[in-house]
Amino acid sequence: MQRGHSGSAPSTPTARIRHRRRSNEIPAELSKLDGNHFLADDENKYKSLWIRTYSTLWMLSGFAFIIYLGHLYIWAVVVVIQIIMAGELFNLLRRAHEDRWLPGFRLLNWHFFFTAMLFVYGRILSQQLVDTVTSEKFFYKLLSGFIKFLLPASLIAINDVAAYIFGFFFGRTPLIKLSPKKTWEGFIGASVATMISAFVLANILGRFQWLTCPRKDLSTGWLQCDPGPLFKPDYYSLQGWVPQWFPWKEISVFPVQLHALGLGLFASIIAPFGGFFASGFKRAFKIKDFGNSIPGHGGFTDRMDCQMVIAVFAYIYHQSFIVPQIYPVEVLLDQIIRNLAFEEQKELYMKLGQIFQELEAPFEA
Repeated sequence: MQRGHSGSAPSTPTARIRHRRRSNEIPAELSKLDGNHFLADDENKYKSLWIRTYSTLWMLSGFAFIIYLGHLYIWAVVVVIQIIMAGELFNLLRRAHEDRWLPGFRLLNWHFFFTAMLFVYGRILSQQLVDTVTSEKFFYKLLSGFIKFLLPASLIAINDVAAYIFGFFFGRTPLIKLSPKKTWEGFIGASVATMISAFVLANILGRFQWLTCPRKDLSTGWLQCDPGPLFKPDYYSLQGWVPQWFPWKEISVFPVQLHALGLGLFASIIAPFGGFFASGFKRAFKIKDFGNSIPGHGGFTDRMDCQMVIAVFAYIYHQSFIVPQIYPVEVLLDQIIRNLAFEEQKELYMKLGQIFQELEAPFEA
């Protein structure tokens, strides 16, 4: 009798701990949804809307303040967010295997994470620290125009907010089973809003040298530079396209606005799949959010899932379509010989001669 009693006593508290529901786990009523429960039909939707709006205003205010402080501060914030996201994922792994977790094993995860961070950021900094700390080339590649970071990140935020608003008021048709509350109405409405916002926002941001000029040193002062061809307007005539009473006969468009449409298209159609993947990941672990650090939004990972997708795309797009391609002289000569006829080669030779004469004229005078 005593032996049987002593063997069953320790199992009772263990069972209670193992079945305790945490704040970010899916409640029982949500785990039974059939995919037809939308925000438009939610009885507590206005309470949820107020909480999300309050948190969003705080995040926007903080982000605007960080932008005002400068490039180095936003870089530091990105590093901090990466650390918080890693912590949320490590906590998720720990809860999934809590019954067989080894003491001190969590430190090993952080060891590998910080080693990877040191390798990535160390390579970036080591290339700039070869000369001197006060060199103008310090952080040049990392901070070469704030708009390259701000525009893609803003488009994801706009798409997320627009999808929530359109789904909040009009959502009726389910989009994907991994995210039962996401609807086609929210997806299409957010896509249109993001494309329009991309074109307008690029025009607004492209007018501020604080966002377009690169930060070449560790100073925090005002920036002034030649904005480059991306931020110089091209003028297009509207004559023949608009009636006579129309007040504007021409429009000015920054080249960066056309590139922004490409980013907006990706943020509208492809980037949300990062959120769908995160939703499936959370459902596999039977949790509602990765964390609870942002009221109404969940954790930082819940807000940054799509940001990671567009960050990769924005870099590839920038390197492929915006950064000017530099070809060796041998490659250019080979292309000229292969693709130009003899008369065209002579014409090119004469024009190059004229250009060289114009360049040498001031020095001879």
